Amino acid sequence: MRMRTLTAATTLAVLFSSAVLTATPATADTTASLPVKQPVDIVVDGVHQRVFVSDPSNGKIVVTDYAGTVVRQLTNLPGVVGLELSADSGTLYAAVRDAGAIVAFDTATGTETARYTVGDSPLSVALAGGKLWFGYGASGEGNIGSVDFSGEQPVVTLAQEGVLWYFAPMLDAAPGSSTLIAGAIGQSPVSLASYDVSSGTLTRTAYTSGTGSSLGDLQVTPDGQDVVVASGAPYRHQVFRTSDLTADGSYASDAYPNAVAIAPDGAVAAGISGAHEPDVYVYRPGGTASVREYDFPDTDPSVTGADELAAAGLAWAPDGSRLFAVTSNDSGVYSLRVLEAPTTPTTSITVDAPATATRAKQLTVKGKVSSKVALPAGIKLTATRTDLESPSGKALTPVTVKADGTYSFADTPPAGGKVTYTLKYAGDTGHTSGHTSDTVEVSRATTALTLNNNGKVYAYGADATFTAHLGTTYKNRKVEIWADPFGSDKPNTLVKSGTVNSSGNLSAVLDLKRDTKVTAKFLGDARYAPKTVTSTVGAQVKVSTSVSGHYKTSYTWGHTYYYFKKTKNPLFTNTMTAYPGRKQRLQFQIYYNGTWYDNGSKYFTLSSAGVSKVELTGAHDTGWRTRVRSSYVNSSSGDTVNSTTYGAWKYFTFTS
Repeated sequence: MRMRTLTAATTLAVLFSSAVLTATPATADTTASLPVKQPVDIVVDGVHQRVFVSDPSNGKIVVTDYAGTVVRQLTNLPGVVGLELSADSGTLYAAVRDAGAIVAFDTATGTETARYTVGDSPLSVALAGGKLWFGYGASGEGNIGSVDFSGEQPVVTLAQEGVLWYFAPMLDAAPGSSTLIAGAIGQSPVSLASYDVSSGTLTRTAYTSGTGSSLGDLQVTPDGQDVVVASGAPYRHQVFRTSDLTADGSYASDAYPNAVAIAPDGAVAAGISGAHEPDVYVYRPGGTASVREYDFPDTDPSVTGADELAAAGLAWAPDGSRLFAVTSNDSGVYSLRVLEAPTTPTTSITVDAPATATRAKQLTVKGKVSSKVALPAGIKLTATRTDLESPSGKALTPVTVKADGTYSFADTPPAGGKVTYTLKYAGDTGHTSGHTSDTVEVSRATTALTLNNNGKVYAYGADATFTAHLGTTYKNRKVEIWADPFGSDKPNTLVKSGTVNSSGNLSAVLDLKRDTKVTAKFLGDARYAPKTVTSTVGAQVKVSTSVSGHYKTSYTWGHTYYYFKKTKNPLFTNTMTAYPGRKQRLQFQIYYNGTWYDNGSKYFTLSSAGVSKVELTGAHDTGWRTRVRSSYVNSSSGDTVNSTTYGAWKYFTFTS
């Protein structure tokens, strides 16, 4: 069903694998969205660096480059399932189930070059013994056929195995081999058959059943000696000899194996359908322990649960440099993951530095370096300290790792604040690079910082000078002064930022029109901690009252009085600093026997311009001395952005 060819470059790499090579930096793995609804098979063209993914639900084959970017889509392929590449990667063969055909494409151009009618529901295709073999047939009619390209015209031969298979079988063969392996997808118990096709006809050589349940994938090793099987159970990837289908070991994985891919050099990727454990286990050629494991994270933060590997969703680049994996999330969104250098074990580094420390006092940083494959003896880690004195990092003495993988070193941090220690391993020919870091909160001294005027109340629009005084520091002598007027419509604003003078002072003048929280900030330096102090000051409103309707004024009893005929209603026009929803409090008092007594008050809403006109109606008694004033009362006047302000009294009396 899949075709991986051993390229010349790969062959040379295998032959000279014992040579001393220079480590190169690892390339990061990538993930790209895949426009499919039901991926079934994946093959990789190393010549053109293309990845082909079949999607029967959409009736298409999606073609991407090695970065996962979609370069074209091959359509008009209803129910397309199994894929196979020719030995030279020039032709892609696709089993198109609902068309009853095998379709051939030019891999360079994506052009359809041939379409062979092969019977009902072809499922898989595999090249073996010079022919293209395919499994086909509806339920109860599973069979195997072939396409012979040796003559002037291709010849399709059907019904070469009409006894064994209830469902159309999945097929696979090693490159250039004459041994064909078949198995029924999803069948329980799992049944496998081995065929010799060297004569041009299908000759069954072995058959086994009961080796597990729910077959998900299978692939023959490049040497043709074994077939690796991924089935829902048992919870490992079983290996069988192709000659007689007897057990020949297994690859440890976990519950629900569903995919297997074997590189041309024999490296094995064993995949499972698992949500809370690694999805893929990678084994080096001939290895019995995995050297790399991949646990796929979420591709979509809005979806609960990690991505899972799709059935038969693994394929190697022919040169073994990449492993491609198709994954999906709970919303059915599929991705193509490109896993770089999958047979190179990762290097894990832990680091443990104290949570807190004292500046200029020695501390110890320790940790451990580990990998699934033993690291070379005496490796060194680069160590870097990043702090306020060295924000770009300062290189420390390289750290030698002990034989047991542990390391430790001492350091005396010269600066306080957040100090980060970063340890890095550059990697080698057999291991990826690795790095980690830990942070220490190093103590700093406390400086003095003061700000004047706290609690003072100023008239509306007054200019107030705020002075911040900074005590002893190390290098930083800058202070910021911020003003945050009351009310959500006014932002906290930086008023002034600068270096304090020789006396340690920095001043700023504010035009106060609202109650304001003023903040002075020292941002700290390598030896002194940041500090912030605040002063909250009040600002009154601007308020006035004018009187109209009187027939005269006269200065008497120490004030200017407004005289009204008792038949005339006074009109008081009150003007106040405007604010949404604000009300003014109009208060009346009457004079009796040497004392002013309250004679009632009421709140009146101001217009958007801050004006409130109030007419005093009713019967007016003559001869009494009366006064009125408008006031803003914090909170009671409808808001809290200014300090309580009492307007000036206006005096009046009524005559006959």
